[in-house]
Amino acid sequence: MKTNQFRAMMLAMMLVITTLGTVWAQPLIVKGTVTDGSDGSPLVGCAVTVKGTSRGAITNLQGRYSIEAKKGETLVFSYIGFEKAERVVRSEKINVSLKVSSSEILEECVVVGYGTQRKMTVTGAVSTVDLASLRQPAVYMDAVNTEEYQSIHENGFKQVGEFPLSTFSIDVDAASYSNMRRFINSGTLPVADAVRTEELVNYFSYDYAKPTGTDPVKITMEAGVCPWNTAHRLVRIGLKAKEIPTDNLPESNLVFLIDVSGSMWGPTRLDLVKSSLKLLVNNLRDKDRVAIVVYAGNASVKLESTPGSDKQKIRDAIDELTSGGSTAGGAGIQLAYKVAKQNFLPKGNNRIILCSDGDFNVGVSSVEGLEQLIERERKSGVFLSVLGYGMGNYKDNKGQALAEKGNGNHAYIDNLQEANRVLVGEFGATLHTVAKDVKLQVEFNPAQVQAYRLVGYESRLLKDEDFNNDAKDAGELGAGHTVTAFYEVIPVGVKNDYVGKVDDLKYQKKQKETVKPTGSNELLTVKLRYKAPDKDVSKKMELPFVDNKGNNVSSDFRFASAVAMFGQLLRNSDFKGDASYDKVIELAKQGLNNDDKGYRREFVRLVETAKGITPKD
Repeated sequence: MKTNQFRAMMLAMMLVITTLGTVWAQPLIVKGTVTDGSDGSPLVGCAVTVKGTSRGAITNLQGRYSIEAKKGETLVFSYIGFEKAERVVRSEKINVSLKVSSSEILEECVVVGYGTQRKMTVTGAVSTVDLASLRQPAVYMDAVNTEEYQSIHENGFKQVGEFPLSTFSIDVDAASYSNMRRFINSGTLPVADAVRTEELVNYFSYDYAKPTGTDPVKITMEAGVCPWNTAHRLVRIGLKAKEIPTDNLPESNLVFLIDVSGSMWGPTRLDLVKSSLKLLVNNLRDKDRVAIVVYAGNASVKLESTPGSDKQKIRDAIDELTSGGSTAGGAGIQLAYKVAKQNFLPKGNNRIILCSDGDFNVGVSSVEGLEQLIERERKSGVFLSVLGYGMGNYKDNKGQALAEKGNGNHAYIDNLQEANRVLVGEFGATLHTVAKDVKLQVEFNPAQVQAYRLVGYESRLLKDEDFNNDAKDAGELGAGHTVTAFYEVIPVGVKNDYVGKVDDLKYQKKQKETVKPTGSNELLTVKLRYKAPDKDVSKKMELPFVDNKGNNVSSDFRFASAVAMFGQLLRNSDFKGDASYDKVIELAKQGLNNDDKGYRREFVRLVETAKGITPKD
């Protein structure tokens, strides 16, 4: 009897120990607040890591964090200028108060917005340290801000007599908008070169007429009073690509090209990449295929091409990704193209989706070198889309250049909602091209227009002769995409203060210009060229436009012009005229009727925030 009782007791104890061990090993979502021990104020941007792992989080503006950890693991709290703290996980809530370091020499730089701020050097008492400067709301965790943007030389007005034609490539990218949003939400205004006005406008979809004929695109035009200079006219040119139901889209051969270098560590980088791609995986069809290529110090294939029906296998491969090492982006791109070509679908969508902060530093790494690499590879029929991540070291100029040369699009992912918009909500537009090398050429009627300027598109300008040159690369149009371009027009007879005069030449006489009116009352004519995705010869479309000189414009026109005005304010444009944040808000509110997903109302809130953080004169 005693033996049986002893056995029962031992069995019960083993069950208790096993149960306790299981509970102890279960992962928890640990949450808490990190504060300054001297005054109790929240610490923004404090790094919270699980000791001995690559898991980490960063505190938000309220000093709060959330991280997955198991009971018994140790959380490490690190913040420049404060002593590190460690806490063993025993519950789901851990609040930490950090002590100011009295001996550490503070020579690091932190980034506030786009610039840098140097901390004071401390060798003794900490009373000389400006603690407020250590907790700016826009502090990023990079030691030095190394973000890079292509310099933008804003388009000016051109005299129609000298420049009757305006030629440019379309731009469906929206990276500049979400990047701008990231700046404003962190409490700073974006640097001017980070603002591409056309990308702000094209972030939004507009209710343009759909194509009905054989062409995959339709042109729409509208004109009204220019809201920032009422003596001028504002002309809106809109393009609408044909829509294709998701089930009818061709099968996809996708290669996820993922930067797993050390610079991609953190919740807004690799962690966000993984969450973003899993959204896309969830929406793959059985006939689609995905391969995964990763690169850090070198490049390798993480997952061979796998059918969309095996979603769990793809998700597992994504979950296993960790960051560390240098960045051999060129090698990664070459390997991704190789994998895409090995699985090429002659009648399908063959595309690489590059996820990176653009911080290439091994092998081919310059913008020019990467462009040449992409130009060679794009002839294979494989398209390249670029998703940008990260802050503080984000290389926007490289992402933009790669997407332009790779016949793809460029988006900046600042949060999971944006990833859902790009990869799920706009699945067809992002991944399926219906027209490539799309160019626009506008001819202005000198009898109606004395001068004009294209608002934005500075990086997409083409020579007039490029319009008819099928060897010249241009932008791509995805299924269901809309594209908008604005021209600010100075009508004939209106005072022109924007185009200066040149002295008469000394050694030759300029021939007097003679304009022979054709009798046309047209303001302009738009010509468009495009190629089918699998063709090398373009097709031309042409549409004239007569301005009724009124202001009975659509709500879409009002909203889009408000966004264009906002872009010029952020850039402090020489041509912003009477623009103001209040005018932007008022005009945008007149265009909120087509806002099922709330993006337009979010824009109004961003403008209100930008107004609040703009320095007052």
